[in-house]
Amino acid sequence: MLKSVPARRLLALTIAPALFLAACSSGDSSADTSDSAEGTESSAAADEDTEAVTITDNYGEVEVPVNPATVVALDNHVFQTLSDWDVELVAAPKGIMGSVWPEYTEDESVADIGNHGEPDLEAIIAASPELIIGGYRFQGHYEDLVSQNPDSVVIDLAPREGEDEVAELKRQATALGEIFSHQDEAAALNEELDAAIAAASENYNGTDTVVGLITSGGEISYSAPGTGRSVGMVFPALGLNAAIESDAEDPTHGDDISVEAIAEANPDWIIVLDRDGAVPPEGEYVPASAVIEDSEALAGVSAVEKGQVIVLDPAFYLTEDIQSYTTLFNQIADAFGSAS
Repeated sequence: MLKSVPARRLLALTIAPALFLAACSSGDSSADTSDSAEGTESSAAADEDTEAVTITDNYGEVEVPVNPATVVALDNHVFQTLSDWDVELVAAPKGIMGSVWPEYTEDESVADIGNHGEPDLEAIIAASPELIIGGYRFQGHYEDLVSQNPDSVVIDLAPREGEDEVAELKRQATALGEIFSHQDEAAALNEELDAAIAAASENYNGTDTVVGLITSGGEISYSAPGTGRSVGMVFPALGLNAAIESDAEDPTHGDDISVEAIAEANPDWIIVLDRDGAVPPEGEYVPASAVIEDSEALAGVSAVEKGQVIVLDPAFYLTEDIQSYTTLFNQIADAFGSAS
């Protein structure tokens, strides 16, 4: 059941018809014949400016302006897509973007909201955006974003907990395509993801065991199949045979696990997220590959012996978007294909 639409959204639904009727009334009352080409073009431009599309976000149906002039984006899942489509931002959480999107983080005209722990929500108010793309790490700030920005449309398209994450990534791409008039590009993103999953599934032998891990600060954590951070979603997507099937207790950061437990499970494959890859910690940075391969306890594990350790792109912890997952599934497809 859809939740009730916030008042600011109902206002948008009310204003649009009013503007349309006002425009019609103005046109009917004009008795002169001054319908010049310039006037026609101006009218067309005005119609385009007021065009809107109805999407269903995580809170219900919402009317969103097409190609909004001013945009704030908070959800890491959307930065790459917006960048590829040359969508300018007036504010962004530079504190959680690393160096992946310099076109935003190094642009002084883009206000810095900081990070989700202590965000500068006043910077968003000052930017007066038409559209705020919230959600994901900023999910807990949704109500504040809505109440503090009554003239903005706030949407949350982040993958929803408990839903198929592949379908959620495609849903997000489709909605963004509608909003920014890039429907064909959005469809291509979805098709590329499907193709990568199909390739990885075809190359998987159906019997090899796999474990998902996360490394940070030289330590190893466990990413549970299905619900574990980043790596977890590849298990249901590809029908992988999990070497360890414990439920996730901390799906955000990974669960504690001993190297002895991993060695006992003896997985044929290890897929690992390097949390420090995009934002190296203070002090010495130890890459995930070194953490795994230099561990004496894991030296005899089948995955290590055969060189079947797949390390996600270093920036994955920051991106986690449809582009990154497409790259990951292609990476897995290549690894499985080479092994077979």
